[in-house]
Amino acid sequence: MGRLGSLRTRLALPPRLVDWSLFVLVGLVVATGVTSFWVGHPSGAALFWLHAIAGLATPPLLYAKFRRVAGRLRERRAWDRATPLSVALAVVAVAAAATGVGWAVGATAALGFWTLLNLHILFGLLVVPLLVVHLRARFRPPRRAEFRDRRVAIQYAGLVALGAATAGILRRAATILDTPAASRRFTGSRRLGGDALPVTSWVADDPDPVDPASWTLSVDGLVERPLTVGVDGLDPTTERRALLDCTSGWYAERDWRGIGLSEVVERASPHNEAAWVTVHSVTGYRWSLPLSAVDDAVLATHLDGERLDHGHGYPLRLVAPGRRGFQWVKWVERVEVRRRPDPSQWVAVFSSGF
Repeated sequence: MGRLGSLRTRLALPPRLVDWSLFVLVGLVVATGVTSFWVGHPSGAALFWLHAIAGLATPPLLYAKFRRVAGRLRERRAWDRATPLSVALAVVAVAAAATGVGWAVGATAALGFWTLLNLHILFGLLVVPLLVVHLRARFRPPRRAEFRDRRVAIQYAGLVALGAATAGILRRAATILDTPAASRRFTGSRRLGGDALPVTSWVADDPDPVDPASWTLSVDGLVERPLTVGVDGLDPTTERRALLDCTSGWYAERDWRGIGLSEVVERASPHNEAAWVTVHSVTGYRWSLPLSAVDDAVLATHLDGERLDHGHGYPLRLVAPGRRGFQWVKWVERVEVRRRPDPSQWVAVFSSGF
C-alpha cells in the first residue's frame, strides 16, 4: 500500500495544473462539440474523435480535483460564497460526461422528444457559464516551473492515450453487445429503425401549412435572369438517395426527388462573381452553400415516392448530402445567389419561427 501511495504521488499532477488542464479540456470539448454540429461528411470524422478523446480524458482529472477538495466540502465552515457554484459546476460536468458515455455505449432513456445526446449537449453548454463564473472566483495562474517537469509531459501523454483507448473500447463494446449505438455513425447518430422519417424542426420553425395557390419559388441575387416559379412549374426530374443525419441523434437514408439546385441556379444565369447560394424558408430560416457544392443538392418535392407533406417541408425542401439535418432547409421559397455566405443566417437559425 505504501508503494501504491508513493506511485500515485509521483504520477499526480500539481493542483494548479489539474485545474488548468480541466479548463483547457473543457474548452476543447465544448469547441469541438459545437463545431461538430456543422460537420456531416466522413472527412470530418477526426473532429468527433478529438471530442471523444478530450471528453474521456477529463474524468481522471475530475477525480483528482474531487479528491483534493473533498475535505473542504465536508467542512461546511470552509465554504464561501463561490462554493455552491463550484459544486453546481462539478455536478453538471459529471452529468455531461455520464450522458456522453451513456449515449456512446447505447443507453436509452424515456425523455419524450429528447435523447441522452440532447441532455449531453445541454449539460455541456451549461458548463461554459458556470466555468467562467467559477474562474472569476478561483483564478490561480499556473507556475511556469510546473511545466518544466518531465513527468508532466508523460502524464499528459497518458491522459490522451487513456482517452483514445477508452473511446475505442466503448465503440467496440457497443458492437459486441449489439446495443443501439452499434449502428451509430462517426457523428454519434444512430440508425433510424422503421420506414417513417421523424418530423423535426430547428428551434421554433413550424409555420402554418403553405398555400400552394399563393406560394412561389424565386431565384434572384447575382443573376442575369431572375426567376419566379409556382407549384405547377416545378418539374421533379432529379432523383437522389441521400443520408439525413439529424443533430437530435439519428440518421436515415431515403430516396428524394425534385429539382437539382444547380439546375435552378444555372437557369437564372449567375454572374461571374457569384460564389454562394443561400436557400431561404418561409419562416425566415436560411442556410448558405458554396456554389461549387450545389451539384449534389436537390430542392425536393417528393420523399420515398410520395409528395412531401407539411412536416417534411411542403412544397419544397433542400436536400444537402454530406451536411447535417438542420441545414436541409424546409418550406423553401427563395434561392439567393451571392458573393459571400449570408451572415444573417447565424441570427436566423435562432430567431426564425418566432
